[in-house]
Amino acid sequence: MSRRATGFLAATLLTLLSCPLCADDWPQWMGPERDGVWRETGIVKSFPAEGLPVQWRMSVGLGYSGPAVAGGKVYLADFERTAGEVLNNSGTRVKLEGNERVTCLDAASGKRIWTYEYDCPYEISYPSGPRATPTFNDGKLYCLGAEGHLLCLDAATGRVIWQKQLVQEYKVRSPHWGYSHHPLVDGDTLFCLPGGDGTLVVALDKNTGKEIWRNLSSSDAGYCPPTMIQHGDQRQLVIWHPEAINGLDPASGKIHWTVPLKPAYRMSVTAPTQHGDYLYASGIGNISALLKLSGTPAVAEVAWRGTTERGVFCSNSTPIIDDGILYGFGCRKGELAAVELPSGKILWESFKATGGERPSNHGTAMMTRHANGYFLFNEHGELILAQMDRQGYRETSRMSLLKPTGEAFGRSVVWSYPAFSNRSIYVRNDKEIICVSLASE
Repeated sequence: MSRRATGFLAATLLTLLSCPLCADDWPQWMGPERDGVWRETGIVKSFPAEGLPVQWRMSVGLGYSGPAVAGGKVYLADFERTAGEVLNNSGTRVKLEGNERVTCLDAASGKRIWTYEYDCPYEISYPSGPRATPTFNDGKLYCLGAEGHLLCLDAATGRVIWQKQLVQEYKVRSPHWGYSHHPLVDGDTLFCLPGGDGTLVVALDKNTGKEIWRNLSSSDAGYCPPTMIQHGDQRQLVIWHPEAINGLDPASGKIHWTVPLKPAYRMSVTAPTQHGDYLYASGIGNISALLKLSGTPAVAEVAWRGTTERGVFCSNSTPIIDDGILYGFGCRKGELAAVELPSGKILWESFKATGGERPSNHGTAMMTRHANGYFLFNEHGELILAQMDRQGYRETSRMSLLKPTGEAFGRSVVWSYPAFSNRSIYVRNDKEIICVSLASE
């Protein structure tokens, strides 16, 4: 190689290594692999005494939807209310008038780049904005609103490439708590869950929105995101609706297996989590199951169902499995539990992450695993850095990031998954989104 070519290669490598846009993206719910793992380096091992530095903050509207970060941009969905009152009653659908919006911000400064909005009356319970995190893929942004507006936008400009209204197209009613599943893009296919008879899950061409296949039936879609798993050399699409958990061929929609699993209040919420040949799913009503996968194509059978002595019943946030230990928050008491797999043995429980030693109905935190430990953003708006293993929970640092502006069960909460990218955390409540640096230098 010539001296000139060597010099060019070195300069190019230096540029790539120093370019802030080359940091890991967080292009969808729970990160690049949807596994809740943050893989960037150069991250703090503890928080400084003066607190973490806030890089910027920007006002936003209502929303449970977390941000996505890709290519130096932040994408966020929210709701601008124009009429009606936000009243949280789990048994009642509330009517609001307003607009759902998708906004693109500069990741370094928070400056608004574009906003796309549309009229969207709400008639859902807990009507505080959209639920699903936008999905960035191949220059496009896929967004699902609480009343079933499915959008494919040009991520650079906000221009609509294609759109569907799931309620109208599939002649269904939005779920009681609104559409909440995060759109899954795999290859050239987008998977979403309209609900209904034979249309619970549909596969769409991600570029055109044209339907490829449809399957499964249920009276509503539930709230669980479609999940792709790998078993041996084959992949399966896992769909948990309010009546059963299913494994499908992602190319054709053919059903490989079905296991009844019925959470209370039709609340299939947390994504089934894979550990080798096992798949764990859990929900409200003391409902959980560890499924054993075997064969080609894989089929699933119940290894065990949860009891008060085995497993943890997660509902608000999806658990994470690390080194054979499942960590998750129980929905009835708000306890963080460590569960050994595949035995289901409960190794320990702690209430520290959710606010103390007292049980809290649906008390929760959103977990992200990192080489330096676990980052937990709890419902009080606090960011915690902790170490967890089979011996117990050990907290390293804690800092308040945002005020809990929502309400649930008579207490103030913020229920939104953060995004981790550019050695920072991006997190929102119902009033603002902030960027806080987690860089070690």
